[in-house]
Amino acid sequence: MSATAVIMMIVAMLVIWGGLALAVLNVMRADREEPRRTMRDL
Repeated sequence: MSATAVIMMIVAMLVIWGGLALAVLNVMRADREEPRRTMRDL
């Protein structure tokens, strides 16, 4: 593999794994409390 191909592969891997890491952090940081149930007469 050429140097350009290796660099592009590393950049692509960083984008994919970085997005996964951000998604996991976002899920872990999210408020796990369920919204309160509101009773409305329709």
